[in-house]
Amino acid sequence: MLLAQTAFETKMLLRNGEQLLLTVVIPTVLLVLFSAVDVVSVTGPGKRVDFLAPGLLALAVMSTAFTGQAIATGFERRYGVLKRLGASPLPRWTLLAAKTGCVLVTEVLQVALLSVIALALGWSPHGDPFSVLALLVLGTAAFSGLGLLMAGTLKAEATLAAANLVFILLLLAGGVIVPLSKFPGAVRGALDLLPISALSDGLRSVLQNGAGVPWSDLGILAGWAVLALAAAARFFRWE
Repeated sequence: MLLAQTAFETKMLLRNGEQLLLTVVIPTVLLVLFSAVDVVSVTGPGKRVDFLAPGLLALAVMSTAFTGQAIATGFERRYGVLKRLGASPLPRWTLLAAKTGCVLVTEVLQVALLSVIALALGWSPHGDPFSVLALLVLGTAAFSGLGLLMAGTLKAEATLAAANLVFILLLLAGGVIVPLSKFPGAVRGALDLLPISALSDGLRSVLQNGAGVPWSDLGILAGWAVLALAAAARFFRWE
């Protein structure tokens, strides 16, 4: 049942034009555009793609685990899909696990696509792949919990607006394209604690600078994951 539901969720996501725009088109266009065109010099020394690729991998995780999942789940809840599935032989934990599996499958495709494009643009990644994997897993857990929390507590229309607004704000202020060092000190202290900042900074530390395990960023992501998933489990409403 879990595999069948995961496959179904993945097919539904890949057939959704808005989801594809969020998960594939936007990160890809941003990677190509800002790597090829010196729109604004904010990436520091080295090739622009070396700075941009880790941040856009983080954006891809957020777009799938948070924005896309929140919107899709919110409207499924509104139209009674979750209520009907919850009353079916499919256990509720299986449904949530299938949604998580769908997110992971989509992220594998995203990471592969963005990595191939970045390598074609001259990206030279470094560092420990296990640290990268740990960052991506914890980032997925944190954003997935936040997405389910939003979808399970707000109305579908409010979820649609809020999820897209958060996506835009974190794209601009989460260290994805613009380095956090460009922000005032007082503001940066708060931005450093955001999950997108921790994910993009951790990936950049490993992939661009070849640093060791980014324990601070992993700790921030783990904290967000625990809090978000616990809150989603506590407050999620099925109808």
